[in-house]
Amino acid sequence: MFLSRLSRPWALVVSATPVVALLAVAGLAPLPFALAQPGQTTNVLGSDNGKPVITISGAPTRKTAGELRMTTIMATGPSVDVDLGDVVDAWFRTDRAVLPHDSVYPSGKSDKEIEKHNVAEMEKSQDSAVEAALGHLDRSPRTVKVTLSLADVGGPSAGLLFSLGIIDKLEGDGAGGDLTGGRNIAGTGTITAEGKVGAVGGVALKTQAAARDGATVFLVPKDECADAKAELPKEMRLIPVTTLDEAVHALRALDGDESKVPTC
Repeated sequence: MFLSRLSRPWALVVSATPVVALLAVAGLAPLPFALAQPGQTTNVLGSDNGKPVITISGAPTRKTAGELRMTTIMATGPSVDVDLGDVVDAWFRTDRAVLPHDSVYPSGKSDKEIEKHNVAEMEKSQDSAVEAALGHLDRSPRTVKVTLSLADVGGPSAGLLFSLGIIDKLEGDGAGGDLTGGRNIAGTGTITAEGKVGAVGGVALKTQAAARDGATVFLVPKDECADAKAELPKEMRLIPVTTLDEAVHALRALDGDESKVPTC
């Protein structure tokens, strides 16, 4: 054999050459991952791009105090190549996450198709959020009209916060006060028309976005408590919820019986 006739140092060099070459190729080759980081937050009780996020007609609304912030993550685009160096860098940072590409974007879709899909998911989520909120309040969608406007955000993860915002604008805490209690409250979660809250992913990054923008309370789908606690910012209070009713009751309890406020 060729290697048997070489001195040991040279044999090691020759043996290592293919490995180094493979690592070099792997370092440059695109990998099936997306990189994510904390994204924008938006107060659904306020405005976005100069327009109210929530507009209600057919019923009197109340002036609100405090904030209800929907949260997002910002991920590399569906066509952006992620290499080994990117993955290694993100792996050791608490404000970055490495996610399977297909968990962020539908596989086999073009950028335009993915954008269209995300917009459709947002619109569906908005419809469910309105139905859930009006159902919670026993209001008829035939008399109360709600329009939701949020630019440059796709997907269904703002559903819970939309519903809470509608409830706060129409009824507050039900006793003359704000559902927020004047606090800066953030959260995430999908919502069904029946008011069931679903998991969304990326919650550890979303809690960081919420803390960055001043929130001190974070509503999280109960099944994602462990993920939310992984990199939880200091002074951030987690409240796990499975339904819209639970979320409303927990927020009301923040100004009353603390024992009724669930924790992760």
